Amino acid sequence: MKILYAIQGTGNGHLSRAIDVVPELRKHGELDLFVSGAQAEIELPYPIKYKSKGLSFYFGKNGGINFYKTFKKNSSSVIQEIDQFPVEDYDLIVNDFEPISSWAAKKKKVPIVGLSHQSALLSKKAPRPKNKDPFGEWILKKYAPVKKYVGFHFEEYDKNIYTPVIRKAIRDAKASDQGHYTVYLPAYDDKKLAQLFLKFPKIKWHVFSKHVKNAYHVDKVSVYPVSGAAFVESIISSHGVLTGAGFETPAEVLQLNKKLMVVPMKNQYEQHCNAAALKKMGVPVLKKVKKKNLSKIEKWLDESKPLDISFPDTTAKAVQRAIKLGSS
Repeated sequence: MKILYAIQGTGNGHLSRAIDVVPELRKHGELDLFVSGAQAEIELPYPIKYKSKGLSFYFGKNGGINFYKTFKKNSSSVIQEIDQFPVEDYDLIVNDFEPISSWAAKKKKVPIVGLSHQSALLSKKAPRPKNKDPFGEWILKKYAPVKKYVGFHFEEYDKNIYTPVIRKAIRDAKASDQGHYTVYLPAYDDKKLAQLFLKFPKIKWHVFSKHVKNAYHVDKVSVYPVSGAAFVESIISSHGVLTGAGFETPAEVLQLNKKLMVVPMKNQYEQHCNAAALKKMGVPVLKKVKKKNLSKIEKWLDESKPLDISFPDTTAKAVQRAIKLGSS
């Protein structure tokens, strides 16, 4: 069987999961990789046959997506890419929320199966926020459309949903506690975050930012450019983590048994769905990082505890299920 694994390259989560998924997919046939999107700091240790700028979202500095930059940067040639992409060369497309291969497969009637966190949100049994977002639901269904799917989520909410893929670097890590808190909020201005965290003078902070190229330090607040190895090292040795309500990073923090607080990104419905799921599990959710919410952060620092969660390794089972669904 000739398989194309198409991966969304916006953000680090999809690529970090792919590191563990690729070896399992190779057990089922000849495999080629396609990555679209250009905002990830993680590089795959495998050859990539196709690359594209894709449809990428760009972060702002006030807690949300910079839609102006997003529309400006996205190439008008995406439709042409969809028409020309050679999905017909493959027996099966395994799609991690990647739009070009998904639309090409739909157009050319090539077998395709979703294998992603977003796929889990296609199930009505996956948690949703109190305030429904019709446009957000539409994006989940239409951005990279698939009819058959296997999803990853914090719990097995439905029959085709598996627990998170935890990369080997995290699963095998020996966690320690050096007392600092790790922060990853890519949609926020690092300077504003630093000024807020200075309100907690006894706490040491490691802030990772997409907006800086060189590290700098203000008292006990250290700001670093996003680096896969440095970020992982900081989380593994942290006392707790304050991060966006994405999927992979919160899952890894829970696996490491660190205390966690999440801040869902504005206009990012998927993150609000994740936040709803995490809140049910007992993870504190902060609407926005700003001065009037400092008391909530202080309460988390003083009172919150790890949830003692360990995710089983179901990667092989999930991939087997995806291959079976896609081949039927």
